[in-house]
Amino acid sequence: MRAMKEFRQGELEEATQNFSRSHLIGKGSHGCIYKATLKNGQIVAIKTPSLGLCKLQDTSKIENEARILSSFAQNRFLVNLLGTSHDSAGHRVLVMEHMPGGMLHDLLHITIGGSSPPPWCKRATMAVQIARAVQFLHESKPMIIHRDIKSENILFDAKLNARLADFGLSVCINSPSQLANSVSLPAGTIGYLDPCYTTPGKLSTKNDVFSFGVVLLEIISGTKAIDVSRAPASIVEWARGMFEKDQVMEICDKKVKMPRHMEDMIRRMLVLAMRCASSDEESRPSITEIVTELERFRFPLWANKIRNLVHLKNQKKLASKRSSTTTITVVATTTTGGGHIGAQKGKILLREILAGDVLLH
Repeated sequence: MRAMKEFRQGELEEATQNFSRSHLIGKGSHGCIYKATLKNGQIVAIKTPSLGLCKLQDTSKIENEARILSSFAQNRFLVNLLGTSHDSAGHRVLVMEHMPGGMLHDLLHITIGGSSPPPWCKRATMAVQIARAVQFLHESKPMIIHRDIKSENILFDAKLNARLADFGLSVCINSPSQLANSVSLPAGTIGYLDPCYTTPGKLSTKNDVFSFGVVLLEIISGTKAIDVSRAPASIVEWARGMFEKDQVMEICDKKVKMPRHMEDMIRRMLVLAMRCASSDEESRPSITEIVTELERFRFPLWANKIRNLVHLKNQKKLASKRSSTTTITVVATTTTGGGHIGAQKGKILLREILAGDVLLH
């Protein structure tokens, strides 16, 4: 466990104008989040326990989050803990990285100032980044089960990379016997909570896999995990019905045009999402399998270099010809499960590469 910097509460109060509502950027059942600029110019997010929990003398969630996050070195998968403080009542306060890109939930469901939903290439990249974050937790020693994976707990940094947040409900597992004998009562968010997780003994990494499957369906469909205007309201049951009717692609978000070269990849992502959200816990893939599957769907990094090189050299010439159907052939290298490098050829519309529709790292 790394040593945490202790911030002076006076500095945090000054940076938030005594935690005024004008600095409030997030609020949940466990706490409130305030945006603050420290004296050194660093912008941070400050998390305080909710007034309700303070009145109940229950600050276990924020203490648990501090304990979990302080066990990690700073990394690119999570919203990192920068330090802690204590308010005048002695309650723990967390100083976190500020995520200026907002949350996945808002990006998918709220249009602000004419902003458009994320394109398909970005959605696929999000899926990989979120899966890697969950994999980081499940492969940590000791292992961490998040228990509250949802679109509101996925935030974006300044480069629009997805990070996993909110570890108030997370459970640290030191051994298989501890997992089997867990005493943590089932917890999570309705719509994302694994229906198989009904007793403490049912705690498993597959609970997180189910929640990830719901998020993946949310990313692809652009609809909420629970929507009472939809029948059925559950995104999992709704998507399952579409699969049974062989209307798989009808699940996809109609607000964003689907590039034709991505149709097969999105279809396979949907199949993967339904495997994750299966009612049969044993048939769900591990998060490592999920990351491997998602990576197989992606074009490698050099596709971006090709796009930029072609664009820079032919910008003026191609500007008048983007409506043409000129094609180029690329070779996508993929790594198989055995570590061998394979090659796969595929034609991509040049106009789609220049438009930024090709999926990149």
